[in-house]
Amino acid sequence: MTLLSNQSRVYKALHLFCGLGGGSLGFANAQEEYRGIKGRFENLAGIDVDPEACADYERITGSRSLNLDLFSREQYILFHGHEPDENWQEITPTRLRKLVGDCPDVVFTSPPCKGFSGLLSEKSAKTKKYQALNQLTVRSTYLTLEAFKDDLPGLFILENVPRITSRGKKLLEEIKQQLRMYGYVINDDKDQYHDCGEIGGLAQRRKRYLMIARHPEKLDSFVYQPPTYKVKNIGDVLETAPLPFDERYNKIHHLSNLQWKTWVRLALIPAGGDWRDLDKVEWEKYRIVSEHHSSVEEGVSLESNPSTGFKSGTHAAIYRMQNWEETSRTVTGAVGPNNGALCVNDPRLQHQKGRYSNKWQLLKWNGAATTVTGAGDIQSGAQSVADPRVPKETDRDISIIISEDGTWHRPLTTLELAVLQGFPLTMHDGTPFELAGNSDARWRERIGNAVPPAASQAIAETMLRTMLAQETGDWLMSADPIWVQPIRDKSTNENNGMYQIN
Repeated sequence: MTLLSNQSRVYKALHLFCGLGGGSLGFANAQEEYRGIKGRFENLAGIDVDPEACADYERITGSRSLNLDLFSREQYILFHGHEPDENWQEITPTRLRKLVGDCPDVVFTSPPCKGFSGLLSEKSAKTKKYQALNQLTVRSTYLTLEAFKDDLPGLFILENVPRITSRGKKLLEEIKQQLRMYGYVINDDKDQYHDCGEIGGLAQRRKRYLMIARHPEKLDSFVYQPPTYKVKNIGDVLETAPLPFDERYNKIHHLSNLQWKTWVRLALIPAGGDWRDLDKVEWEKYRIVSEHHSSVEEGVSLESNPSTGFKSGTHAAIYRMQNWEETSRTVTGAVGPNNGALCVNDPRLQHQKGRYSNKWQLLKWNGAATTVTGAGDIQSGAQSVADPRVPKETDRDISIIISEDGTWHRPLTTLELAVLQGFPLTMHDGTPFELAGNSDARWRERIGNAVPPAASQAIAETMLRTMLAQETGDWLMSADPIWVQPIRDKSTNENNGMYQIN
């Protein structure tokens, strides 16, 4: 902790498995005031094994990153299937302390969750590869505690997917044992989850597990839960965002070339529906008609049944069409509608009249019309020559689909996923949001793995309240529910030295 004046405190935070910096950005934005004393966080560093994530981290947060592999040599071999190269070094507590420098007041860690996630089969999760990945939660805790054992952080926070309490139950027990050995009091409630959407006021549902360990010699006040807010709708967040292919943004705000049949499928699925709704479509009654023609007779019938043929157990996230006026499902790194990438019915294109000249309509034989418009390339805008030819089912392009509800049914761009996660459209240096590298799949993975900045900020601010109260010697009282409180001995009604999370 740095004392700037009698009225200002700066606490230091260290972020393990920082990714592109969502957690750190939230800590940097956090501010709190207690009895006239203002508090904020300074990020000492963000640590990650991915060099592109480290580059993102520095661009997004303006803070220092450390590109480090926290695997032991044995874990490295089990995960990668081979020995590390000659330049690889196993991190020790001494080296970690030297690289970080100052001792942190708070450690925030969000270890790789793939081995714990329900997106990975239980069989795969039990392989040596993913067990080695899961062990990073234990090793990183040991490295940090040992590195700063002479001046331990007041708070140690672990954030992860809820399934860590089942698939990672033994690992969590190891971590708790380590923390207790170093004097921390922690929660033993395996059901301690929070919704990032509610504490961050986001437009998505994102349930996560959170473990808070507190060192009573550094911090003996209650830790309260952050307030919750009504989650937003997708449109609340994306309404003012630019349409895909805005010239200020590069590939990160482009749409992928999809088969024409995929675009038609998206147009036919109602908002809130998924691939199963395609089985209900009377596809023989539809024809594709150029907007420049006036009658259904001039159109072309759909080539084939748009149904996918998927088995009944196929995940409902496939071809799911989210409603612009509802809250999004959890942002993940999925790529493509057939792999569960988020899609939405965007109503804004109806206000872009005259921008695209090459369009089609999807008309029913009975005269009940839906509209399908297609532009060969959105980026090119209006085209000089209208092309009435309907693409073949397997032709890949970027087509604009205006469905029966008057909206454009399309996948979300990678930039829009970042916005739903709470990242700003503009970097801290004023430049448009962008990520390192050139792989859209890797961008989506990093965005899907990120801690939403607004949720992290909410967590950081409740920590600041507790830490500032400690500075004044006050017993912090709040109307908010208590996150971490003393466990009372029922026979004596006294604190037994342990704490729990409600």
